[in-house]
Amino acid sequence: MSLMTLSIDCGGLYIKACVLDESGTMHATPLRIQTPYPLSTEKFLETLELIQSQLPQSDRVTIGVPGMIRNGVVVATPHYINEAGPHTHMSPELKEQWWGFDLQAAVAVRLGMAAKVLNDAEVHGAGIVTGSGLEIVITLGTGLGFSVFHGGKLSPHFELSHATVRRNTTYDTWIGDRERRRMGNTFWSRRVRLMVSELRPVFLWDRLYIGGGNSHSIQQRDLTLMGDDIVIVPNSAGVTGGVRAWQL
Repeated sequence: MSLMTLSIDCGGLYIKACVLDESGTMHATPLRIQTPYPLSTEKFLETLELIQSQLPQSDRVTIGVPGMIRNGVVVATPHYINEAGPHTHMSPELKEQWWGFDLQAAVAVRLGMAAKVLNDAEVHGAGIVTGSGLEIVITLGTGLGFSVFHGGKLSPHFELSHATVRRNTTYDTWIGDRERRRMGNTFWSRRVRLMVSELRPVFLWDRLYIGGGNSHSIQQRDLTLMGDDIVIVPNSAGVTGGVRAWQL
């Protein structure tokens, strides 16, 4: 009998989930709910329980969370430490709860099954990489997600989103959804192309995948100019990657 995986993709604005078998076939209509704020660790676990109750029974759970996640522990995370979500006031109380929180252990106990917690871009990448060469995954949503795979194996995570670009601006801000809305898709798309051209000599990837909810806003002209080693991937990989994440 196939092992069933509950895969949950946690974003700054929405949380998406589905149950999949070992082949990656969905066994329910994907669930999408608004991320509730303020989001304490307890509220987050309650939300996961609610999601679990609305989907078919599963044997294990994979959760993708924004930020620096090491061995299932939240070293640092954005959005969830803010009082009302992305770009709002940071709550010291929420930051104290989230940073250093062993989310993987807490989820395993709360949902009563084996759990794997990774950075959301890492789960996204697990669903799309081919296992050949150096593959980079960028997700474009509220901010910038980033993960690296070599030979199909997940490399140690680092937060490119916090790297400084254009003096005092981070990639998270420079390429994030707020800037896309301010600039409009045409000019924002050119900015994505510029970012790719600047990152290329840093990584010299074999393939760069661009996913996330805003990837569809990249204009065809810019995609063509970026080159054949750039691939736009569906945002659903953030959920379907929940199965392959156990094989990394």
